Amino acid sequence: MSSFRDLRIVDNFYQTSAFFPMPTVLIGTLTEDGKTSLGPYSLVQPYYVAGKDYYAMLLCARNNSNTAQHLLARGKCSINFITDEKKWFKEAVKLSWPGDTPEEKMKNCQFTLEDGLMAKAHPEQVFPKVVTQSFQVFECTWMSDLENAFEDKPGQLDGYPPPYRNFNGITSQFGAHFILRVDKILMKEKQYQGIVNGVKAKDFPRVPVDYGYRDSKNFWYTRFSRPIPEILPIRKGTLQSVRYAADRIDPDVGFDDAALEKLLNVPRVFLNTVLKGCVSWAKENDVSYITAEHMDIINDKRAKEKQR
Repeated sequence: MSSFRDLRIVDNFYQTSAFFPMPTVLIGTLTEDGKTSLGPYSLVQPYYVAGKDYYAMLLCARNNSNTAQHLLARGKCSINFITDEKKWFKEAVKLSWPGDTPEEKMKNCQFTLEDGLMAKAHPEQVFPKVVTQSFQVFECTWMSDLENAFEDKPGQLDGYPPPYRNFNGITSQFGAHFILRVDKILMKEKQYQGIVNGVKAKDFPRVPVDYGYRDSKNFWYTRFSRPIPEILPIRKGTLQSVRYAADRIDPDVGFDDAALEKLLNVPRVFLNTVLKGCVSWAKENDVSYITAEHMDIINDKRAKEKQR
């Protein structure tokens, strides 16, 4: 006999029919008069993570929400990752009531807003502000050209008629999906230093994990606990096998043995991708023969930051 029960799948299955851990973020969008409106979301996740000329997040939303309507109209947003203090989670829940206007939501909002990096880089444009209390922020642009989603317009607050998009724009009568290009990642100093210099347990931000609206009364979430590291299994390749792959990547860029020894721990499935990245770096820096010292530069996040 199975140890599981068959639970009926219903609307919003991720919270009504499951215990599904999710992030808690505030999406900042622009109102018609250029002010920033905040809405809390959990259905947000990485979408394009590698292999394209940009990176992207995916946001799922009610298509009549302030957030969706603002994105349909102006296409810019900030994804603000807040910490797990009870006062901030409580404030995020207060912002979640459907039907409130941006003015009503933001009137007594306790979060502090400031300009992001996009406003500094493009002073001639207006961008949503970012939440000061966040530990990181993604400044994003909706990729409305995908699936011709630019044809979807704001204004339908009682539900959108078909036809619907498959993955970007208005995707159902009451639903929308937004593929959001990540333009800037803003990071607070402590987390920045952790990523650049090598992350330790103390560098992880105190992130809340929520389980959604479950019982008509409460939002449930759990506070942060100290992260626990677990050593990855090491399966070293041989220098001969890495050399075989490296010699077939690009005829104009070579590798010495000491450089390739630094790639022995790279899983075979990722080796060609890593080697191509090394070759791209070499060509950008007029290097025709990659040494161990070059590999240290390629692998050094601090060096990359200095180059930027």
